[in-house]
Amino acid sequence: MSVELVDYDEAVSRFDPVIGIEVHVELGTKTKMFDAAPQTFGAEPNTAVTPVSLGLPGALPVVNGTAVEYAIRIGLALNCQIAETCRFARKNYFYPDVPKNFQTSQYDEPIAFDGWIDVELEDGAVFRVDIERAHMEEDAGKNTHVGGATGRIQGADHSLVDYNRAGIPLVEIVTRPITGAGERAPEVARAYVQTLRDIFRALEVSEARMERGNVRADVNVSIRPTAESPLGTRTETKNVNSFRSVERAVRYEISRQAAVLDAQGSVVQETRHWHEDTGITTSGRIKSDAEDYRYFPEPDLVPVAPSREWVAEIRANLPELPAARRRRLQTEWGYSDPEMRDVINAGAVELIESTVAAGSSPAAARKWWMGELARTAKTQEVELAELPITPTQIGQLQQLVDAGRINDKLARQVLEGVLAGEGDPEKVVVARGLEVVSDDGPLLEAIDAALAAQPDIAEKIRSGNLGPVGAIIGSVMKATRGQADAGRVRELVLERVNG
Repeated sequence: MSVELVDYDEAVSRFDPVIGIEVHVELGTKTKMFDAAPQTFGAEPNTAVTPVSLGLPGALPVVNGTAVEYAIRIGLALNCQIAETCRFARKNYFYPDVPKNFQTSQYDEPIAFDGWIDVELEDGAVFRVDIERAHMEEDAGKNTHVGGATGRIQGADHSLVDYNRAGIPLVEIVTRPITGAGERAPEVARAYVQTLRDIFRALEVSEARMERGNVRADVNVSIRPTAESPLGTRTETKNVNSFRSVERAVRYEISRQAAVLDAQGSVVQETRHWHEDTGITTSGRIKSDAEDYRYFPEPDLVPVAPSREWVAEIRANLPELPAARRRRLQTEWGYSDPEMRDVINAGAVELIESTVAAGSSPAAARKWWMGELARTAKTQEVELAELPITPTQIGQLQQLVDAGRINDKLARQVLEGVLAGEGDPEKVVVARGLEVVSDDGPLLEAIDAALAAQPDIAEKIRSGNLGPVGAIIGSVMKATRGQADAGRVRELVLERVNG
């Protein structure tokens, strides 16, 4: 039924939202989950395949051991229990991009279960998300719908299927119902997916590039009258692949479902499609329940039984996880909680870390990235990391300041030159002639000219009134196009007047 949306703030004032998120991450193994076909991105369609990838009769699967290790890494990072034995199952459904007519997945025996992860929101609040399971499975192929205006199956003349992606290892992480978030449910959803993305990268189990589909989120949303009411009927918005879209999809569904209930309608349990351009969801298909897939154990694969010794070894070799790393860096850098939170929210942790490694102090690195560069990024409507400047170049810029070759005002001009593609800071300084005037001769000439133009100032300084010194310094800075060392100019002014 067609309904007008309820204002979001009104919706969350009258209904309690409950969300659940299923995140799929493509594992960065060299080969696929059950065969030796290579993992590739952007290869010619249907060139990275084997008989197993194509589901040909008689082709038998073999489990990718590295994928199992990566799945255990993810489970441990999410504080999950690791199963002593687990097995694969067949999830039966017909789609053209599933060549076997079933997906090899895990159903009642996942490799990891009963976990949790804390996510930090932009204001520093921490929200715990309970993990039900993390299980291994394989990806499907990719359908391309040709001839329509939208690229969707509706209105297309025909469809093409590329099986290069079929069989790529996936881990699917399923939350328990996330309750208690209230009006912050969209923010919690976004922060949760972003936290997982950061963990995948830290674990080095995936490139975790959402724009390539390495990480995809299925967002479940339901609403109920009160927090004590039974759970409402949920919808599942499929394959949302950006943090912003995750947040927007949750907001939209809460407003839409409130409107449906206000109109005396019923929310339908279904999958829905997210439209990035319009910011809405549309109906997909009626959501299947587990029994509809006729799960049964995969007869061609033996159970996976990771030894406790192997799990302990993997645990011992886990890298520092993002939250612990941020706490360590905050201590090392001496940032306050608000300062560190701003750095995190701006996506500048890695940029500042690399800038410090390039020779800058933490304070100077934060000054540049969170000051001048943040303003530039906002003006250009891009992320900080997308600016055409590197942490190494910021380190070089600060070293020029520390050496006294340029001052902060000149440094901003150097920064402009680097952003404009004029080269590294040293090259910009030379090409633009921005180096601080260090020869006392030209400075004394400018001081004498300023004093001559304002003869009363010298007498005031001699009488102990040092306020007017600033006016002389300003005149000298103007005469030298800002290239004088203000400290040195002050020293010379006092020497000239009192000497």
